[in-house]
Amino acid sequence: MPTNELWSEISEYVIRKMSESRIPALSIAVIVNNEVKYTRGFGYRDLDKGLPANEGTVYGIGSVTKSFTALAIMQLREEGKLELTDPVSKYLSINLKVRGEDVTIHHLLTHTSGIPALGYAEALIDGYLGITDSWLPTADPNDVIDFMRGATEWSVAKPGERFYYLNEGYVLLGKVIERVSNVKYADYIRSKILKPLKMRRTYLERDEVVKDENVATPYIVSIDGSIRKGKFPYGIQADGGILSNVLDLSNYILMYLSRGEFGGYRIVSKESIEAMERPYVRIPHTLLGNEGYGYGLIIYPNFLGTNTKLVCHSGSVLVYTAFIGYVPEKGVGVAILANASGYPLSNIGMYVIAKLLNTDVTKLPFVTYEEVASKLVGNYVGFKGTIKVRVSKEGDFLYINERIDGKEVKVPLIPVKLTKDKAEFYTLINSRRVMVEFLISDKEVTLLYERYKLIKKP
Repeated sequence: MPTNELWSEISEYVIRKMSESRIPALSIAVIVNNEVKYTRGFGYRDLDKGLPANEGTVYGIGSVTKSFTALAIMQLREEGKLELTDPVSKYLSINLKVRGEDVTIHHLLTHTSGIPALGYAEALIDGYLGITDSWLPTADPNDVIDFMRGATEWSVAKPGERFYYLNEGYVLLGKVIERVSNVKYADYIRSKILKPLKMRRTYLERDEVVKDENVATPYIVSIDGSIRKGKFPYGIQADGGILSNVLDLSNYILMYLSRGEFGGYRIVSKESIEAMERPYVRIPHTLLGNEGYGYGLIIYPNFLGTNTKLVCHSGSVLVYTAFIGYVPEKGVGVAILANASGYPLSNIGMYVIAKLLNTDVTKLPFVTYEEVASKLVGNYVGFKGTIKVRVSKEGDFLYINERIDGKEVKVPLIPVKLTKDKAEFYTLINSRRVMVEFLISDKEVTLLYERYKLIKKP
């Protein structure tokens, strides 16, 4: 059973990551032995008014919405209203025959249509927030369907062959739900999922949100650390439009842990839950090397060598970020929400899950990398100050900043091997692969770069 010391350790980690990335507010709920054991809000849901966040604060959940859409599809399948092998064109007036083969509901659920991301969500959000000069006013799912005309010519693989994350595919699934249920997507989710799960403060439309007094203000954190208000892009729901709080999401996770039941009410069958959690396609951009995609969920089949699977999904609409994750075999789970981007909530979520499983968190690649990287950032000098460089961190990358021929140059460092006393990277100089080494001790950090030895200044 977790102790107060564990909750304190988790809280310290959360606060540290929020401080480093300047996230204004974050809320978390942790499930242990199929019960909610820890909830807390951090920071400010509204900076101007100085209002703190708590466990009931509402945020956008982004692509965590996809699991709700997938769950609805599984419900409709159990009712005999559709089959996962059905072509999408059976329900929608859109040509989705890719390289001579029909794109099915299964292909959209697993992001294996063969069509790479078309970028509708990115263009909509960036334009809506005024971040770029992009502007794609797709305020309705039907706009996205019109936008997708000709998308089959953009394909790079046959259906089922490769994973390409496709927000547009889940927009189509939302329309399929409407077509076979004969009700609006939002109404279906409310009546068939939210109501039986007692998710009373989970919303799909603006009119609901504005009536709630505990909603986090959406923020944009710029690269220089400045923070400004943003806006939530209402309109399209099935791929990322739900807003919720960690208490409601705890009920949602408990339903999965109970194999489709909640409070004596069966939402969906155990078989459907297990089908959602099955990895159908390998995700190419991996963290641990073995993750796959199910139906609206990401699966780590053997999480950190524990012989248990982690089922999870993250979400982002830039001004809100989210993560849910759970381990069915152990009855543990976590829900995390924040009102800005800046640090992946999936990292915090996996850290929490690893702690709950009593597993060494340094097995998580980002834990070791971030710890080592923090020691390497700083100013370095060569023999008697002849050579000077600066090591900085931007996003996931470390850079050596130096002056060459009077110009400021940023040299990216690609990690090779990291330990507590040595960090090896490589970079390219004049098309040649050059190794870069850092030697770390309690007294100093030594940089071996090209032909130079440099020492980090205190």
